[in-house]
Amino acid sequence: MVMSKNKKEKSSFNRSKDPYRQREQAKYDQPIASREHIQQLLAYAGKPLRRDEIADALAITQEDQYEALRRRLRAMERDGQLLFNRAQQYCLVNNKDLIVGRVLGHSDGFGFLKPDDGSDDLFLSARQMDLLFHNDRAMVRIVGIARKGRREGAVVEILERNTHQVVGRFYKEDGFAYVLPDQKTISQTVLIQKGGAAKAKQGQIVVVEITEQPTKQRQPIGRVIEVLGDHLAPGMEIEMAIRSHGLPHQWPDELLEEIKPLTEEVPEAAKQGRTDLRKVPLVTIDGEDARDFDDAVFCQKTPKGWKLLVAIADVSHYVMINTELDKEAQKRGTSVYFPEQVIPMLPEILSNGLCSLKPEVDRLCMVCELIIDHSGKILRSRFFDAVMRSHARLTYTEVTKILVENDSALMAKCQLLLSHLQQLYALFKVMRISREQRGAMDFDTQETRIMFGANRKIEKIILTERNDAHRLIEEFMIAANTAAAKYLNAKKMPKLLRIHDGPSDEKLLGLKAFLGELGLSMGGGNKPTLLDYMQLVNAAHDRPDSHLIQTMLLRSMSQAVYSPELKGHFGLALDAYAHFTSPIRRYPDLLIHRAIRHCLQGKSPETFYYGLPDMVTLGEHCSANERRADDATRDVVSWLKCEYMMDKIGDVLPGIISAVTSFGFFVELAEIYVEGLVHISNLGQDYYHFDPASHQLIGERTGAKFRIGDRVMVKVARVSLDDKKIDFDLMLKKAAKQNINKAKKAKPVRSKKKRQ
Repeated sequence: MVMSKNKKEKSSFNRSKDPYRQREQAKYDQPIASREHIQQLLAYAGKPLRRDEIADALAITQEDQYEALRRRLRAMERDGQLLFNRAQQYCLVNNKDLIVGRVLGHSDGFGFLKPDDGSDDLFLSARQMDLLFHNDRAMVRIVGIARKGRREGAVVEILERNTHQVVGRFYKEDGFAYVLPDQKTISQTVLIQKGGAAKAKQGQIVVVEITEQPTKQRQPIGRVIEVLGDHLAPGMEIEMAIRSHGLPHQWPDELLEEIKPLTEEVPEAAKQGRTDLRKVPLVTIDGEDARDFDDAVFCQKTPKGWKLLVAIADVSHYVMINTELDKEAQKRGTSVYFPEQVIPMLPEILSNGLCSLKPEVDRLCMVCELIIDHSGKILRSRFFDAVMRSHARLTYTEVTKILVENDSALMAKCQLLLSHLQQLYALFKVMRISREQRGAMDFDTQETRIMFGANRKIEKIILTERNDAHRLIEEFMIAANTAAAKYLNAKKMPKLLRIHDGPSDEKLLGLKAFLGELGLSMGGGNKPTLLDYMQLVNAAHDRPDSHLIQTMLLRSMSQAVYSPELKGHFGLALDAYAHFTSPIRRYPDLLIHRAIRHCLQGKSPETFYYGLPDMVTLGEHCSANERRADDATRDVVSWLKCEYMMDKIGDVLPGIISAVTSFGFFVELAEIYVEGLVHISNLGQDYYHFDPASHQLIGERTGAKFRIGDRVMVKVARVSLDDKKIDFDLMLKKAAKQNINKAKKAKPVRSKKKRQ
């Protein structure tokens, strides 16, 4: 016996005693012991156990149950919950000595491990990274402290390989074929096995399947499975990004078979038992180029304030748990938006059809009803299933012209909806005041849009305007998302929240030094609130470098992620926040809808399909897929901007310094919104020192300073499509020349004595 000679003690760990048995029964026809129960068993044993010993303790006798246990133990090993030692035994991971996480590669060859427990990243040397690809999961041990005080790790075990294909340029030299990956987080060269080059030609873009992962002895080996073509072909940048980042872009045959019965019309049976809102003048408000409409709004004046309805497409009615649709949606995690092309999370019949809240057609929805007083405070909220008909598809531009500019032609066109739109605007304005008093983040960040001409030739890059209609919809979506989080918290449901931590001590110190150089300061001491941030934004509003100040404020904050932890959302100054309003394009929103419907049906949290461990795993998965989508989009935009600048080599253009590093500074071109690097070697005959606290380069001899916000003139020197980089040469004119002339009159930064 494993536990004790006493059979009573041993039986305390059989499956009937599993505290999570009800949850497992809801998920599986033949439930196996939960992960938590297995961990409790190993902790009680106090020593590593073989698989058969674990099965014996759990009273598992049937072969199919034993196989299910094997798969569960393997999954726990993959997720870093258990370690399988050389004696073929399972043991608990000692979190003090071994750390599990996701690998983040760097273009310079080294990397980092992002721990699952949310602790600080560990540095991985280039030697350690020789064994790994970006996005692999690994278990490491701490071997020391690297530069900048960061912990350094050494690989103990590679838990999961997540790179099975790479995209890059094909080369053949001296009888050897190899591929240089396009993805800069992968620094290894992939060798092509004999006979594995297919019909690839020198310099072409290819997709390589990794047949042998990297080891201590050799580089990764692969074979060409697809030749994408020449790297300057129209649309190639998107094809490369899709494959470089492993974005699922083809629908499985099983899924296509599953959705065959779906049509554009909602079945009558599906409308039964729902609140009928078809006569309520709900409207959608989106961008001109929007194709899927997942939210509609309506507002009604009441004696004490307003009643706001936020109707969201009922995706969960069609995408049932564990169907092929659900598996693929979970795999994708999010829709990916490239310039003029989208890779949707759901097939078109759903994303642009059945789920899209198109005007004048019946659609299923889940509604968040909010009762709001005259001061903008939400008094109460409720959720319910409904059937609706959108009364209009409006754009942000149209709504702004109606509500802000009083455009008579548009007002006449929307006469029947005008009073409802005006109530929406009246409510928005009071909620806006409430938001400002709370100190919630409202940065008008600078976003651009690429405009294409014939043959996908870029004609220009323009700034996108954010108007009151954008802010109105954003405010109402935030209100509905907050209500969803509060509702599920009150019901004690397992859920995915959107959490956002405040600035770390290190980032806050750097931010304050930067602001000090600009003659600005931020209140709040060592624990600033969002109100302190927004007061600074307002103070800098009329400055020419205001958008760069906002950028630095944003950079000081942590990245928002999905997690079941109740940590709050710093950027919105909220104690709890969830994503509920975009289930067509985000999987976390679909999970929130399922949790709400579970409650509306009067079911208990214990019978929900997902438990807390599931939400932890799904949170990490959805956060990673969100980052993957952002990285892929960024790669495409960078490539397109480089292509746009190819015929501008030699042009002298004005710009503003947007970032400063130890090797130079980046300049954003005025009215073109393209960024490039002025390398430190192009700053004249001087030795420059980088001050990371104030984000500036300082000339040792002249005392010349280059810092964020300085205006300069630059010449476009080089453009590399392969590296997605643009290099500028500094032209010592205007602001830059004045900067140096002023500095020459000042004392040198360092004396000769100090230089010795």
